[in-house]
Amino acid sequence: MAPNVADYLLRRLREWDVEHVFSYAGDGINGLVAAWGRAGDDAPRFVQSRHEELAAFEAVGYAKLSGKVGVCAATSGPGAIHLLNGLYDAKLDHVPMVAIVGQTTRFAMGGSMQQEVDLHSLYKDVAADYVQTAMVPEQLPNLIDRAMRVAMSRRTVTAIIIPSDLQEAEYSPPTHDFKMIPSSLGLSPGRPVPEATDLRRAADVLNAGSKVAMMIGQGARGAVDEVTEVADVLGAGVSKALLGKDVLPDDLPYVTGSNGLLGTRPSYELMRDCDTLLMIGSSFPYSQFLPEYDQARAVQIDIDPTMIGLRYPFEVNLHGDAGATLRALLPMLERKTDRSWRTTVESTVSRWWDVLERRAGVTADPINPERVFHELSPLLPDDAVLTSDSGSAANWYARHLRIRRGMRATLSGTLATMGPGLPYATGAKFAHPDRPVFALVGDGAMQMNGINELITIAHYHREWSDPRVIVGVLNNRDLNQVTWELRAMAGSPDVPFAQHIPDFPYAGFAESIGLTGIKVTEPGEIEGAWQRAIAADRPCVVEFVTDAAVPPIPPHASLDQMESTAEALLRGDPEAWDVLKTGVKSKVQDILPGR
Repeated sequence: MAPNVADYLLRRLREWDVEHVFSYAGDGINGLVAAWGRAGDDAPRFVQSRHEELAAFEAVGYAKLSGKVGVCAATSGPGAIHLLNGLYDAKLDHVPMVAIVGQTTRFAMGGSMQQEVDLHSLYKDVAADYVQTAMVPEQLPNLIDRAMRVAMSRRTVTAIIIPSDLQEAEYSPPTHDFKMIPSSLGLSPGRPVPEATDLRRAADVLNAGSKVAMMIGQGARGAVDEVTEVADVLGAGVSKALLGKDVLPDDLPYVTGSNGLLGTRPSYELMRDCDTLLMIGSSFPYSQFLPEYDQARAVQIDIDPTMIGLRYPFEVNLHGDAGATLRALLPMLERKTDRSWRTTVESTVSRWWDVLERRAGVTADPINPERVFHELSPLLPDDAVLTSDSGSAANWYARHLRIRRGMRATLSGTLATMGPGLPYATGAKFAHPDRPVFALVGDGAMQMNGINELITIAHYHREWSDPRVIVGVLNNRDLNQVTWELRAMAGSPDVPFAQHIPDFPYAGFAESIGLTGIKVTEPGEIEGAWQRAIAADRPCVVEFVTDAAVPPIPPHASLDQMESTAEALLRGDPEAWDVLKTGVKSKVQDILPGR
């Protein structure tokens, strides 16, 4: 039997080395699902989610942690709508994604048919670089190839819309005729390098500085050795955007950790006191956590020319691949002989880790969430993959987990949406089935969609060579991050009907579906619980009953203030609010709309 359009689509995806498609079946893609059934070898693999939003998040996590294009598929109408949150997460974090979406039959389009949605209008923003509807079989090679190439080269979202009747039509290739468009496979990625004159200008700026700060993001991931060498030559401290948390290990004494709203005191001081800034591979959005505009001379390196010069008045903007650009720049840099700035940075970092240890030891009722993360950090295997959800858990993920070289870690960066922590972990397991994955989430995210994602993890874990997915849940019965923002912004300590959420037996639910569940209610049980989870022979949910009153103190509170404020707030001292309000109120402005 001659192949139909859906058969050809799967074949073309295989030719692009697509190994997984994350999806949920629906009649708008029945033709595509039937093609999977005929294929027999399930290639590319159909990964069944519990919801289209979860399918999109799984694909984003897979793409972030594999370096490949994420592919998801959904039925017409509601299925296509459900994909959007995950697709926006990919777009805003510059992750290559291709969405394959069904549509009503071609002869019904425009007739207000059931589940008919104007998908071009719906997707024209999230897939602005490429969204097309296939109307005849001969279009397929070109549409698929361009969607893949645009997603890869521009690190963005593309979409192909395929009417349901076309999926089942006999495939015929484009012919050698007028207005037919042939196509071909493959993309050889380029590594742009700036001109020598611009590199020289950048070197002059960096050589002139005596207190150099570096800020790196996910775009520096392929340039670890180069970043390390440049930092050594310049005697610089290195701060990281949250999406770059796993780029440079935290055991380097000059790495100050995360910057920004969830960042560290050493990163804040690095930017406050520097006279020169080198930003590499980051579109870090919070300019008030960078130096004052008239304080530092600055250089930026980014592979995306549209994202250069957005956050700071950079003196030199270099369009180029991070590794290739730094290799070309290094011979022009002069080694700093005065290492006093580096010594100051390292001293601040060392003290920061001491303060975090003491903060983790502050007594809470019943468990201090900082201690949960602090005790996990040294137990993490060297090949661990970490995902975090949005919420208060992201504060402790950003600050307490010390990344070692070889680990991977990610979260929803720019969109900062709730819900991707667990589906990211599923995507991570399909990218790295031989590595342990840790998903660190709050109870709000678990109730939003994490519970459903546990069902998917339970369904697939037996086929992963290392079946461990370790889910740490902070059960404080509160939408805690928003609660703290309310306290800082409106002086409102508690809005129960909006902020309190029902209790749920997270560990018990895990046990009910064949996973391991551990509930922790005492601080002394934390380390043992993590060790049991790491030793488990299947996915494990560790439910920590934590204190919602532990504050995510802002990074520009002093180290001493951080300690005393945490202790004072837990004692009920109203004077401790001064530090918190002063610090958080100014920063929250940057993450709230209409500020």
